[in-house]
Amino acid sequence: MKLLKNSYYIFLLLLLVCSGCVKKGKVIATVGSPEDSITSYLSFAKDNSLSLLKKQEYNKKAFVIIISQPNDSMNKVKLFRVANRYYNMGDWKGYKETVHLVLENSKSSKDSVNMAKGYVYLGDYYSSQAVSDSAFLYYSKAEKIYRPLQDNYNLAKTLFNKANLQYIEGDFMGSELAVFNALRAIKGGKAIDVVYDSYNLLGIVYNEREEYDRALEYHTKALANIDETVLPSVFQSRATSLNNLGYVYQNMNKYKEAKKYFEQGLEQKNLISDKPFVYAMLLDNLAYSKFKLKESKGLPELFYQSLKLRDSLQLTAGIILNKIHLSEYFASKGDTLRAMEYSKEALATAQSSKNSQNVLASLKQLAIIEPKKAAVYNKEYIHINDSLQKAERKMGEKFSRIEYETDKIKDENTNLEVQNRNLVFIFSGLAMLGLFIFVIKAQKTKNRELLFKQQQQEANEEIYNLMISQQNTIEGIRIKEKKRVAQELHDGVLGRMFGIRMNLDSLNKIHDGTAVEKRNNYLTELKSIEQDIREISHDLNREKSELINNFVAIVDNLLEEQKKTFKPKLFTSIDRSIKWELLSNSIKINLYRIIQESLQNINKYAEANTIKVELKKIEDDLFLTISDDGNGFDVNKSKKGIGLQNIQSRTIECNGTVDIKSKKGNGTIITIAVPFENKQILT
Repeated sequence: MKLLKNSYYIFLLLLLVCSGCVKKGKVIATVGSPEDSITSYLSFAKDNSLSLLKKQEYNKKAFVIIISQPNDSMNKVKLFRVANRYYNMGDWKGYKETVHLVLENSKSSKDSVNMAKGYVYLGDYYSSQAVSDSAFLYYSKAEKIYRPLQDNYNLAKTLFNKANLQYIEGDFMGSELAVFNALRAIKGGKAIDVVYDSYNLLGIVYNEREEYDRALEYHTKALANIDETVLPSVFQSRATSLNNLGYVYQNMNKYKEAKKYFEQGLEQKNLISDKPFVYAMLLDNLAYSKFKLKESKGLPELFYQSLKLRDSLQLTAGIILNKIHLSEYFASKGDTLRAMEYSKEALATAQSSKNSQNVLASLKQLAIIEPKKAAVYNKEYIHINDSLQKAERKMGEKFSRIEYETDKIKDENTNLEVQNRNLVFIFSGLAMLGLFIFVIKAQKTKNRELLFKQQQQEANEEIYNLMISQQNTIEGIRIKEKKRVAQELHDGVLGRMFGIRMNLDSLNKIHDGTAVEKRNNYLTELKSIEQDIREISHDLNREKSELINNFVAIVDNLLEEQKKTFKPKLFTSIDRSIKWELLSNSIKINLYRIIQESLQNINKYAEANTIKVELKKIEDDLFLTISDDGNGFDVNKSKKGIGLQNIQSRTIECNGTVDIKSKKGNGTIITIAVPFENKQILT
């Protein structure tokens, strides 16, 4: 009866896993804000007192409100709640559409946590539709996300789901391995529900492999691991484990021990209301053990009671198992007709439900009841069994391929991540190198600017010192001249005037012609003294002019040096009417530097024959014009030259304007205009 047991356990495990999805809630009657409306609609959607159509309608209303809200984490939580309602209703279309939507939203927002959860929900969908390979694929995708997130609890649950699929498809070795991987994932963690499910599944797997001692070991561990604070009594986990322990003993032909566990299971409180399918299973197993013990009490009523409950619950696998047990029972009583009737009904139901395991169990029973047709039944049995084994091997290979391809994709993604990380490092390195080079260049430029400013400052100080030196020279000459004038006035003019005054006083007493002639001589002498005083006055005026025009002297020195050192003929014109005292020293220094810079540029590049430097006053502006007949240049292309930039910056410091005209082969004219009457430049 191995095949029958396998079918029986598949049914048990699926019901146990799915039972956790149904949640009870309280209906909220009032509707206010959108959040209140969502809560209310979702509560109505799980109210089992309402019709399926009404529950679907309320769930749809909640869905419509939710999808109009922003795609944030709470929005996804609410969409998952909608999906749960569809799952519990058995509305697989609505469930799948909702899960696909939340999965798309998670991908668009790069929400890996909800992406993994979405894959698990899709795995649940395909598992419910018995599309095991697709379910396995989505569980594997979820696993690959949970691992790097170190979400060990959800990783363990996902691994358990994969193990359950492998068990269903007959891949017992793969299922065992996956269960132990799940247990390793939660090692040291508090995950009572996952531990219980894992021990329970291991017990079932070992029972299928006829390793009964290990099956009993893990079913006992599962029973001992039940904590009703984590596994509520409504789940009836204790009744389930007691049934599984009894079933192992039943397979070991230890019906007395099996009967004890089945009876304990039926004693669990509220079992028929909480989990009627477990109650029906315990009734059938108890009846079968009693039958094997040749106990007639309660038989066949216990079989009928279980079958009736399973009929009402539409539990196809349980119905088939019940009818096979009834066939065995009536065959033992010699009622071949009824035994054959139940066997054929079981076969027909198994074939219509396309459950190969149950078909095999029915054929095996028919071969026992109808020995004359045993060869026919056995032949069909062998054919279906071979096909089933091939399908199981194929599915096992498919699971392995999915694992391999998922790992391959993971490796490719890892390699891609490594490549992307390397590219990031390379680009970051290049960016840092570029920034480093930029900083160095900027620092060099800054240093050059500082050096240039320092040189400019030194040059300005040099010019200023020249002006001071020139002024000191003039001041020395002035003092010397003052002494000379004072000496001349004292020794010459004053002495002569004193002598004339004395002589005139003496002549005032004489009134003859000789006195008149002498007076005329003295008047002539006074005129001579007047001329001497005038000449001394002119000398003083020249001294003042020299004092004021020391800037002109410095410029003259520069121009004279140019004439002596370089070949081009130099023509200069300086307007002597310019009031240099109206210009500050800073402007004079800048003008001097502009002339100096221009002459240097001409000497270096122009190859000129003639140079003209002109300083003149036009209205309220001072104009400096420097021209040559040299090579010339393209003004637009040469604007960035340091020489031209210096000239422009110095002109700006003078609050002036600069005009540069030049063409290749036609020489250059630079015109600087500086205002006199500007408060910023007054001395």
